[in-house]
Amino acid sequence: MRYNKRKADAAAYRTSARKRSVESMKAEVNGLNERLVAALRGRGMTVSAAESCTGGLLSALITDVPGSSEVIGESIVTYSNEAKMRELGVSEETLERFGAVSRETAKEMAEGIRRRTGADIGAGITGIAGPGGGTPEKPVGTVYAAISDGERTKVIHMLHDGSRAEVREKTCLRVLAELLELLG
Repeated sequence: MRYNKRKADAAAYRTSARKRSVESMKAEVNGLNERLVAALRGRGMTVSAAESCTGGLLSALITDVPGSSEVIGESIVTYSNEAKMRELGVSEETLERFGAVSRETAKEMAEGIRRRTGADIGAGITGIAGPGGGTPEKPVGTVYAAISDGERTKVIHMLHDGSRAEVREKTCLRVLAELLELLG
């Protein structure tokens, strides 16, 4: 009986800690998305995103901010390789040689969405949110994101732990921070 109670208490604590971390992450995201929209508006710049594993979450976080319509005209979810090629111009050779989850694909996604939409900044995100789909070379939580401003493209490699939702949220948090850093 005592063992089961301790086990139940530990499980309740882990659940509570997870909820606290998600709540604190949401507060952090809300601060970053608001600062990003303000920075883009202040510079008269726009951003678009090409999202795979985040499924539009980055764009949703940006559009949660009032006035965001001035800085984001369109984004796109390109989950399949076919969509990445058709909508963003990701080359079939890149996908065959490096895979959909690679720095090369993220780079082509960011550059492709920027070209397609005419945005000042393009963000591309591709990864394995889980719980399945990972390999020893690219485990669950592997994400590549790229940010292109037309002069340079920065690629970020991330390896997140946690649930599918947590991988997606952590990825968006990092990309929001990277976008802010780009804007200075």
